Amino acid sequence: MRVVALEEHFTVPHLVKRIDPKLIAARGFRPRKLAPGAANPMDVAPEIGPARIAAMDAAGITVQVLSNTGPGPDLVAGADGIGMAREMNDHLASAIGKHPDRFAGFAVLPMHSPEACADELRRTVRKLGFVGALVNGTCDGRFLDDPGYDSLLASAVELDVPIYIHPHLAPTAVREAYFGGLEPGAARVLEAAGWGWHQETGLHVLRMVLAGTLDKHPKLKLVIGHMGEMLPMMLARADEVFAVDATHLSRSISRTIQDQVWITTSGIFSQPPLIAALMTFGIDRLMFSVDYPYASNAKGRAFLDQAAMSPADKAKLAHANADCLLRLGAA
Repeated sequence: MRVVALEEHFTVPHLVKRIDPKLIAARGFRPRKLAPGAANPMDVAPEIGPARIAAMDAAGITVQVLSNTGPGPDLVAGADGIGMAREMNDHLASAIGKHPDRFAGFAVLPMHSPEACADELRRTVRKLGFVGALVNGTCDGRFLDDPGYDSLLASAVELDVPIYIHPHLAPTAVREAYFGGLEPGAARVLEAAGWGWHQETGLHVLRMVLAGTLDKHPKLKLVIGHMGEMLPMMLARADEVFAVDATHLSRSISRTIQDQVWITTSGIFSQPPLIAALMTFGIDRLMFSVDYPYASNAKGRAFLDQAAMSPADKAKLAHANADCLLRLGAA
Protein backbone atom coordinates (compact mmCIF):
# COMPACT_ATOMS: atom_id res chain seq x y z
CA MET A 1 0.00 0.00 0.00
CA ARG A 2 1.27 3.47 -0.88
CA VAL A 3 1.84 5.47 2.32
CA VAL A 4 2.42 9.24 2.40
CA ALA A 5 3.59 10.88 5.63
CA LEU A 6 3.43 14.67 5.67
CA GLU A 7 4.68 15.99 9.00
CA GLU A 8 8.25 14.74 8.67
CA HIS A 9 11.17 16.94 9.53
CA PHE A 10 14.70 17.90 8.56
CA THR A 11 17.24 20.53 9.57
CA VAL A 12 20.38 22.07 8.12
CA PRO A 13 22.97 22.39 10.92
CA HIS A 14 25.38 24.74 9.13
CA LEU A 15 22.53 27.22 8.60
CA VAL A 16 21.17 26.85 12.13
CA LYS A 17 24.64 27.68 13.48
CA ARG A 18 24.26 31.16 12.01
CA ILE A 19 21.34 31.93 14.34
CA ASP A 20 22.31 33.96 17.42
CA PRO A 21 22.20 31.55 20.40
CA LYS A 22 20.47 34.29 22.40
CA LEU A 23 17.55 34.21 19.94
CA ILE A 24 17.31 30.44 20.26
CA ALA A 25 17.36 30.60 24.05
CA ALA A 26 14.83 33.44 24.14
CA ARG A 27 12.40 31.40 22.02
CA GLY A 28 12.54 28.69 24.66
CA PHE A 29 14.59 25.91 23.07
CA ARG A 30 16.05 23.65 25.76
CA PRO A 31 17.94 20.34 25.61
CA ARG A 32 15.66 17.31 25.54
CA LYS A 33 16.14 14.33 27.83
CA LEU A 34 16.66 11.12 25.87
CA ALA A 35 15.63 7.63 26.86
CA PRO A 36 18.55 5.25 27.37
CA GLY A 37 19.89 4.17 24.00
CA ALA A 38 17.63 6.51 22.04
CA ALA A 39 19.02 8.59 19.19
CA ASN A 40 18.82 12.36 19.42
CA PRO A 41 16.26 13.45 16.77
CA MET A 42 18.41 16.44 15.91
CA ASP A 43 21.25 14.09 15.00
CA VAL A 44 18.92 12.17 12.67
CA ALA A 45 17.02 15.06 11.09
CA PRO A 46 19.77 16.48 8.81
CA GLU A 47 20.13 13.36 6.67
CA ILE A 48 17.87 13.31 3.61
CA GLY A 49 19.13 10.34 1.68
CA PRO A 50 19.96 6.64 2.02
CA ALA A 51 19.60 6.31 5.81
CA ARG A 52 16.25 8.09 5.86
CA ILE A 53 15.00 6.10 2.88
CA ALA A 54 16.09 2.85 4.55
CA ALA A 55 14.10 3.80 7.65
CA MET A 56 11.09 4.58 5.45
CA ASP A 57 11.43 1.28 3.59
CA ALA A 58 11.62 -0.67 6.85
CA ALA A 59 8.24 0.76 7.85
CA GLY A 60 6.65 0.69 4.40
CA ILE A 61 6.48 4.47 3.98
CA THR A 62 6.53 5.55 0.35
CA VAL A 63 6.82 9.34 0.55
CA GLN A 64 7.80 11.86 3.20
CA VAL A 65 6.73 15.48 2.82
CA LEU A 66 9.59 17.29 4.52
CA SER A 67 9.55 20.48 6.58
CA ASN A 68 12.09 22.37 8.65
CA THR A 69 12.25 21.66 12.37
CA GLY A 70 13.33 24.54 14.58
CA PRO A 71 15.34 26.50 15.31
CA GLY A 72 15.01 28.02 11.87
CA PRO A 73 14.70 31.19 9.80
CA ASP A 74 11.46 32.17 11.54
CA LEU A 75 13.62 33.32 14.49
CA VAL A 76 15.69 35.73 12.39
CA ALA A 77 14.51 39.20 11.39
CA GLY A 78 15.23 41.16 8.24
CA ALA A 79 17.44 40.23 5.32
CA ASP A 80 19.27 37.54 7.28
CA GLY A 81 16.03 35.65 7.94
CA ILE A 82 14.89 36.03 4.34
CA GLY A 83 18.23 34.76 3.03
CA MET A 84 18.34 31.85 5.45
CA ALA A 85 14.84 30.71 4.49
CA ARG A 86 15.83 30.82 0.83
CA GLU A 87 18.99 28.80 1.47
CA MET A 88 17.15 26.22 3.54
CA ASN A 89 14.48 25.81 0.88
CA ASP A 90 17.11 25.47 -1.83
CA HIS A 91 18.87 22.81 0.28
CA LEU A 92 15.63 20.88 0.58
CA ALA A 93 14.87 21.22 -3.12
CA SER A 94 18.28 19.77 -3.95
CA ALA A 95 17.67 16.77 -1.68
CA ILE A 96 14.21 16.19 -3.18
CA GLY A 97 15.68 16.39 -6.67
CA LYS A 98 17.86 13.36 -5.92
CA HIS A 99 14.86 11.25 -4.83
CA PRO A 100 11.75 12.89 -6.31
CA ASP A 101 9.67 9.73 -5.92
CA ARG A 102 10.38 9.59 -2.16
CA PHE A 103 10.34 13.19 -0.96
CA ALA A 104 8.28 16.36 -1.35
CA GLY A 105 8.63 19.68 0.46
CA PHE A 106 6.88 22.33 2.52
CA ALA A 107 8.61 25.71 2.42
CA VAL A 108 10.03 27.36 5.52
CA LEU A 109 9.26 31.08 5.58
CA PRO A 110 10.90 34.21 7.06
CA MET A 111 8.01 34.96 9.39
CA HIS A 112 9.49 38.23 10.67
CA SER A 113 9.08 39.61 7.12
CA PRO A 114 5.46 38.98 6.03
CA GLU A 115 5.74 40.33 2.49
CA ALA A 116 8.85 38.24 1.93
CA CYS A 117 6.88 35.22 3.15
CA ALA A 118 4.47 35.60 0.25
CA ASP A 119 7.35 36.01 -2.21
CA GLU A 120 9.17 32.93 -0.90
CA LEU A 121 6.03 30.83 -0.99
CA ARG A 122 5.47 31.76 -4.64
CA ARG A 123 9.12 31.04 -5.48
CA THR A 124 9.20 27.66 -3.79
CA VAL A 125 5.93 26.46 -5.30
CA ARG A 126 6.47 27.76 -8.82
CA LYS A 127 10.22 27.19 -9.19
CA LEU A 128 11.06 24.43 -6.71
CA GLY A 129 7.85 22.43 -6.94
CA PHE A 130 7.02 22.58 -3.24
CA VAL A 131 3.53 21.58 -2.16
CA GLY A 132 2.85 24.31 0.42
CA ALA A 133 4.44 25.82 3.49
CA LEU A 134 4.77 24.91 7.15
CA VAL A 135 4.59 27.65 9.78
CA ASN A 136 5.87 26.99 13.28
CA GLY A 137 3.36 28.68 15.58
CA THR A 138 3.62 32.34 16.46
CA CYS A 139 6.24 34.90 15.51
CA ASP A 140 6.80 37.63 18.11
CA GLY A 141 3.39 36.71 19.51
CA ARG A 142 1.64 37.16 16.15
CA PHE A 143 -0.66 34.47 14.80
CA LEU A 144 -1.61 34.10 11.14
CA ASP A 145 -4.74 36.20 11.75
CA ASP A 146 -2.43 39.22 12.03
CA PRO A 147 -3.21 41.54 9.07
CA GLY A 148 0.48 41.58 8.15
CA TYR A 149 0.19 37.99 6.94
CA ASP A 150 -2.74 38.66 4.63
CA SER A 151 -0.52 38.64 1.54
CA LEU A 152 0.90 35.25 2.55
CA LEU A 153 -2.58 33.76 2.93
CA ALA A 154 -3.71 35.30 -0.36
CA SER A 155 -0.68 33.79 -2.08
CA ALA A 156 -1.49 30.35 -0.68
CA VAL A 157 -5.00 30.68 -2.12
CA GLU A 158 -3.67 31.91 -5.47
CA LEU A 159 -1.25 28.97 -5.66
CA ASP A 160 -3.85 26.52 -4.30
CA VAL A 161 -1.46 25.07 -1.71
CA PRO A 162 -2.05 24.51 2.00
CA ILE A 163 -0.34 26.08 4.98
CA TYR A 164 0.54 23.55 7.66
CA ILE A 165 0.31 25.15 11.11
CA HIS A 166 2.79 23.35 13.34
CA PRO A 167 3.20 23.92 17.08
CA HIS A 168 5.93 26.05 18.56
CA LEU A 169 7.11 26.93 22.04
CA ALA A 170 5.20 29.51 24.04
CA PRO A 171 6.13 33.20 24.15
CA THR A 172 8.13 34.04 27.27
CA ALA A 173 5.25 35.54 29.26
CA VAL A 174 3.05 32.49 28.59
CA ARG A 175 5.90 30.12 29.46
CA GLU A 176 6.49 31.79 32.80
CA ALA A 177 2.80 32.04 33.74
CA TYR A 178 1.62 28.63 32.56
CA PHE A 179 4.64 26.37 32.78
CA GLY A 180 6.85 27.98 35.41
CA GLY A 181 7.49 26.66 38.91
CA LEU A 182 7.76 23.02 37.87
CA GLU A 183 10.62 20.55 37.69
CA PRO A 184 12.53 21.69 34.58
CA GLY A 185 12.11 18.51 32.55
CA ALA A 186 8.42 18.25 33.35
CA ALA A 187 7.92 21.94 32.53
CA ARG A 188 9.62 21.53 29.18
CA VAL A 189 7.40 18.62 28.18
CA LEU A 190 4.21 20.25 29.51
CA GLU A 191 4.95 23.34 27.42
CA ALA A 192 5.64 21.21 24.37
CA ALA A 193 4.43 17.75 23.35
CA GLY A 194 2.73 17.01 26.68
CA TRP A 195 0.11 19.75 26.28
CA GLY A 196 1.17 23.26 25.33
CA TRP A 197 1.96 22.68 21.68
CA HIS A 198 -1.46 21.23 21.02
CA GLN A 199 -3.57 23.81 22.81
CA GLU A 200 -1.58 26.60 21.13
CA THR A 201 -2.18 25.23 17.64
CA GLY A 202 -5.86 24.68 18.32
CA LEU A 203 -6.00 28.26 19.58
CA HIS A 204 -4.22 29.42 16.41
CA VAL A 205 -6.98 27.92 14.24
CA LEU A 206 -9.75 29.28 16.45
CA ARG A 207 -8.24 32.76 16.28
CA MET A 208 -8.21 32.55 12.48
CA VAL A 209 -11.91 31.68 12.58
CA LEU A 210 -12.91 34.32 15.12
CA ALA A 211 -10.84 37.08 13.53
CA GLY A 212 -12.72 36.48 10.29
CA THR A 213 -9.50 35.46 8.55
CA LEU A 214 -10.99 32.26 7.16
CA ASP A 215 -14.13 34.08 6.07
CA LYS A 216 -11.91 36.57 4.24
CA HIS A 217 -10.01 33.69 2.60
CA PRO A 218 -12.67 30.99 2.22
CA LYS A 219 -10.52 28.98 -0.19
CA LEU A 220 -7.50 28.94 2.12
CA LYS A 221 -6.49 25.39 3.06
CA LEU A 222 -4.92 24.67 6.45
CA VAL A 223 -3.39 21.48 7.81
CA ILE A 224 -2.81 20.74 11.49
CA GLY A 225 -1.27 17.65 13.05
CA HIS A 226 -1.51 15.50 16.16
CA MET A 227 -5.00 14.25 15.39
CA GLY A 228 -6.46 17.73 15.22
CA GLU A 229 -4.69 19.49 18.11
CA MET A 230 -7.62 18.89 20.51
CA LEU A 231 -10.17 20.49 18.17
CA PRO A 232 -12.25 17.35 17.40
CA MET A 233 -13.49 17.10 20.98
CA MET A 234 -14.24 20.83 21.18
CA LEU A 235 -16.14 21.64 17.95
CA ALA A 236 -19.65 21.08 19.29
CA ARG A 237 -18.92 23.04 22.46
CA ALA A 238 -17.40 25.88 20.45
CA ASP A 239 -20.56 26.17 18.37
CA GLU A 240 -22.67 26.30 21.50
CA VAL A 241 -20.69 28.79 23.57
CA PHE A 242 -19.86 31.17 20.70
CA ALA A 243 -23.41 31.23 19.33
CA VAL A 244 -24.29 34.73 20.54
CA ASP A 245 -20.79 36.24 20.51
CA ALA A 246 -19.59 35.30 17.02
CA THR A 247 -22.45 36.57 14.89
CA HIS A 248 -19.97 38.54 12.77
CA LEU A 249 -18.94 35.27 11.11
CA SER A 250 -20.59 33.86 8.00
CA ARG A 251 -20.37 30.26 9.22
CA SER A 252 -20.40 28.42 12.51
CA ILE A 253 -17.08 27.62 14.17
CA SER A 254 -17.32 23.94 13.31
CA ARG A 255 -18.48 24.54 9.73
CA THR A 256 -15.59 26.92 9.05
CA ILE A 257 -13.02 24.51 10.43
CA GLN A 258 -14.52 21.49 8.67
CA ASP A 259 -14.58 23.46 5.40
CA GLN A 260 -10.96 24.62 5.51
CA VAL A 261 -8.87 22.40 7.78
CA TRP A 262 -7.32 18.97 7.18
CA ILE A 263 -5.76 17.03 10.06
CA THR A 264 -2.98 14.47 10.32
CA THR A 265 -2.24 11.65 12.73
CA SER A 266 1.31 12.82 13.47
CA GLY A 267 2.68 11.44 16.71
CA ILE A 268 -0.66 10.17 18.06
CA PHE A 269 -1.05 6.46 17.48
CA SER A 270 -4.06 5.38 19.53
CA GLN A 271 -7.65 4.61 18.60
CA PRO A 272 -9.77 7.01 20.75
CA PRO A 273 -8.34 10.20 19.18
CA LEU A 274 -8.71 8.61 15.74
CA ILE A 275 -12.36 7.85 16.41
CA ALA A 276 -12.99 11.43 17.57
CA ALA A 277 -11.28 12.78 14.45
CA LEU A 278 -13.28 10.52 12.16
CA MET A 279 -16.57 11.42 13.85
CA THR A 280 -15.99 15.17 13.56
CA PHE A 281 -13.83 15.78 10.48
CA GLY A 282 -14.61 12.62 8.51
CA ILE A 283 -12.25 10.37 6.61
CA ASP A 284 -11.85 12.76 3.66
CA ARG A 285 -10.07 15.32 5.89
CA LEU A 286 -7.76 12.91 7.72
CA MET A 287 -4.20 12.10 6.57
CA PHE A 288 -1.45 9.88 7.89
CA SER A 289 1.75 11.27 9.36
CA VAL A 290 4.49 10.02 11.68
CA ASP A 291 6.34 13.14 12.97
CA TYR A 292 9.74 11.67 12.11
CA PRO A 293 12.32 11.76 13.66
CA TYR A 294 10.48 12.68 16.85
CA ALA A 295 8.16 9.68 16.50
CA SER A 296 8.84 6.18 15.25
CA ASN A 297 8.11 5.18 11.66
CA ALA A 298 7.45 1.64 12.87
CA LYS A 299 4.92 2.75 15.50
CA GLY A 300 3.18 4.99 13.00
CA ARG A 301 2.89 2.22 10.43
CA ALA A 302 1.69 -0.30 13.03
CA PHE A 303 -1.05 2.16 14.02
CA LEU A 304 -2.05 2.59 10.38
CA ASP A 305 -2.18 -1.17 9.83
CA GLN A 306 -4.31 -1.71 12.94
CA ALA A 307 -6.78 1.12 12.30
CA ALA A 308 -10.27 -0.33 12.17
CA MET A 309 -11.69 0.95 8.89
CA SER A 310 -12.62 -0.26 5.45
CA PRO A 311 -9.88 -0.78 2.84
CA ALA A 312 -11.19 2.21 0.88
CA ASP A 313 -11.06 4.47 3.93
CA LYS A 314 -7.62 3.20 4.89
CA ALA A 315 -6.36 4.06 1.41
CA LYS A 316 -7.70 7.60 1.87
CA LEU A 317 -5.92 7.88 5.22
CA ALA A 318 -2.68 6.34 3.97
CA HIS A 319 -2.22 8.33 0.78
CA ALA A 320 -5.24 9.29 -1.31
CA ASN A 321 -6.26 12.38 0.67
CA ALA A 322 -2.68 13.67 0.76
CA ASP A 323 -2.16 12.90 -2.93
CA CYS A 324 -5.26 14.94 -3.75
CA LEU A 325 -4.59 17.88 -1.44
CA LEU A 326 -0.91 18.19 -2.34
CA ARG A 327 -1.22 17.04 -5.97
CA LEU A 328 1.56 14.53 -5.49
CA GLY A 329 0.82 12.91 -8.84
CA ALA A 330 0.64 9.32 -7.65
CA ALA A 331 -0.62 6.73 -10.05
